[in-house]
Amino acid sequence: MAPPAAEAASSGAMGWLRLLAPEPGRLEFAARLALICTLTVMITALYGTPEPALTAYVAFFLVKRDRATSVLLSVAAALLITLLIGFVLFVANATLDRPPWRVASMTVIAFGLLFLVSASKLGAGGGIVALIVAYALDVLGRMPIGELATRGLLYAWLFVGIPAAVGVVVALLIAPSPRQLVQRALAHRLRLVAAMLREAEPQAAQAFADSAREGDGEIRTWLKLAGAERSAPAPETAALRQAAGSTSELMSLTAFASQTPQAQLPQEAREALARSVDAKAQDIAAGRLDAPDSDAADTANGAPAPTLAARVQRVFDHLLARFTLPQRIAPAAPQERGGFLRPDAFTNSDHVRFALKTTGAAMFCYLLYSLLDWPTIHTCFITVFIVSLGTVAESVEKLSLRIAGCLVGAVLGLFTLLYVVPSLHSIGGLMAAVFAGTLIAAWVAAGSPRIAYAGFQIGFAFLLCAVQGPGPSFDMLTIRDRIIGVLIGNLVAYVASAHFWPLGVAARIESGIADALARLAAESRTGARPPEAAGEWLGSLGAIESDLDIAHYEPDSVRPSDAWLAHRREIVRQVGALQEPLAMLTSEGAASAFLPRLERIAGATAPEARPAPAPDLQDPLEALVNQRLHDLEAALATSEPLGSTSAETASERPREAT
Repeated sequence: MAPPAAEAASSGAMGWLRLLAPEPGRLEFAARLALICTLTVMITALYGTPEPALTAYVAFFLVKRDRATSVLLSVAAALLITLLIGFVLFVANATLDRPPWRVASMTVIAFGLLFLVSASKLGAGGGIVALIVAYALDVLGRMPIGELATRGLLYAWLFVGIPAAVGVVVALLIAPSPRQLVQRALAHRLRLVAAMLREAEPQAAQAFADSAREGDGEIRTWLKLAGAERSAPAPETAALRQAAGSTSELMSLTAFASQTPQAQLPQEAREALARSVDAKAQDIAAGRLDAPDSDAADTANGAPAPTLAARVQRVFDHLLARFTLPQRIAPAAPQERGGFLRPDAFTNSDHVRFALKTTGAAMFCYLLYSLLDWPTIHTCFITVFIVSLGTVAESVEKLSLRIAGCLVGAVLGLFTLLYVVPSLHSIGGLMAAVFAGTLIAAWVAAGSPRIAYAGFQIGFAFLLCAVQGPGPSFDMLTIRDRIIGVLIGNLVAYVASAHFWPLGVAARIESGIADALARLAAESRTGARPPEAAGEWLGSLGAIESDLDIAHYEPDSVRPSDAWLAHRREIVRQVGALQEPLAMLTSEGAASAFLPRLERIAGATAPEARPAPAPDLQDPLEALVNQRLHDLEAALATSEPLGSTSAETASERPREAT
């Protein structure tokens, strides 16, 4: 059961301060990212390469929390830029003397890559590739043919190669392994569970809700990376994987118990469970993954408990006893793997529209500063590629964060230039100033997705202002023009997103709800829930809630009505309230009485018609499931159809990844 976020705690200034609060691993990641940016600036200063600010900013896209992903991204980026340089050289030879052809080639390349951003698994990285190719062609077009053009291609490689090389070295030396991050994340979540069992303060309760909404997708990714880099033996990796599933189940069960009066445990029982959970957190943090003996692992056996609270306590004991002991559950049917392109790549016009409007916005900015002969606002061209996302809500949210981040970063950069740089007497002092500024940006970027993009923009604006070339510079006109360029790019991207084929999040909300309903029926039909299901449930419900949260960013012409959004939020709450008790009933083999109703609300047809037993309403768990299923059915019966909204929506558009 996904706990609802505390609205009051997350609104206003206090909410923003909460998003900036420390959390496990945040300072380490921010300091490592700031160190890589600083070393990148130092190398560009020593060798006099152009665009040191943008070169350092590339590190924000290459550095991740774990060692393996950081190394893989950096190596992949270096290989990719090598291939792109060869491609750019081929195109440049044919277009450098022909400006119309150069503009046409930039447009075609940008369109093709942006189409892949929407229609393939390339994701947001395609926008960065399009930016690099188009910007390289633009820079080459402003250089004389010959040696300078060749040197420009080398600089374009260094644009990515320097931060990639620095990132690999730093990651191998000091970045934590995926296994370490798994242990840290699981220990943190277990401590939150213990705090909730002890009736946590509002701040801890909000942290628990935020962690639950994230799901365990990132933890599962780290587990796969740990297996790939063999930083842990296979049995330990399997134990950690089971611990991740058990932790998610504990979080879901804790949320259910805290929000269901008849499931709440006595104070003594809660305290005893909290101590056990704290002990598990210490074991996981220390890497102690010993499996329990088989006798301790069978605490769930026996007759059903007479009360719901007693049954909940029994499930708690069972989860803690089998915390790292892999469960023997029949594997689910293998899913058909898709290819590189999405199934609707050539049938869904949204992909073409996204590529057209984003390419149009970028080329508008390019033509604007070219026709005005104002090349110092070229950051508008760069900004369009960075900020353009699939849906209006996502784009406007990120635009708002980036405009705020741009202003903060500009103030920080100007302060550095006016009051810090004049007092510096060595390159070491300059590097310290760069480290301090990027540390602030990296701290914000390492936080919740609600503010992470502001951190990216703080770093972008700070570096553009404070690092204007290979040496100290106090050209305020350049700073002014670069900030103007960022703001123009944000404005143009907003106009393109909100007024040309606007895509709302409403259908993605509907699709998420439909998937959740289908999953309720599927899990009840199979009679078993795999260990990773609880984390997937928390993450999927959290994703729907996030879409509901950002819908208010959409203009009135796109946004569904407030009543529609409130009703969908209530349906999501009802699904979240039903899934945990239904999972408990399914694990006992007693969910068949509710399967026909679940199949009906999911819009599915049962494989074969079988008479279903009537639910035993004397059983407290079955009575609770019956009541919550009735509430969900009533909410769905009064649901306003999506077609009644005026928004043109995207149902399967992927969310952007940082």
